[in-house]
Amino acid sequence: MKALIVYHSIYYHNTEKIALAIGDVLSAAVKRCDQIQPDEAMAYDLIGLGSGIYFSQHHKKLLSWVDALPPLMNKKAFIFSTRGAGPVWWYHRSLRQKLVRHECEIVAEFSCKAFDSFGILQWWGGINKGRPDESDLHRSKVFARSLTQSLYT
Repeated sequence: MKALIVYHSIYYHNTEKIALAIGDVLSAAVKRCDQIQPDEAMAYDLIGLGSGIYFSQHHKKLLSWVDALPPLMNKKAFIFSTRGAGPVWWYHRSLRQKLVRHECEIVAEFSCKAFDSFGILQWWGGINKGRPDESDLHRSKVFARSLTQSLYT
């Protein structure tokens, strides 16, 4: 199965660390959303999409990239994110809805906490210092291995 991971990661590159860890296990092409055109995704069987969470959803650049995708019938996708705190099911909803509209099958989702110093958090020096850490990277690799097992059985 040919896999692609498309991500957007700024500030501390938290999401990039997770994208690379998952990509390593999946032997996937790992690209920032500004490095690949949406129609190029059609060459892949599995597409992973992720970013940090901003204002309760994935980054607007990733969401815009997904909006530009052609219909993804018969394609499988997974969603991932890094976040300061809060409910993953809520944060992933916008991206999930966009992928469903593009007729894509969402096969899994992953998220982990990451260092966040946005807004008022800067006054306390941020939250989740040092994350994603080795434990988070390990969990992302376990997620990727379970993903391959479920897709190939």
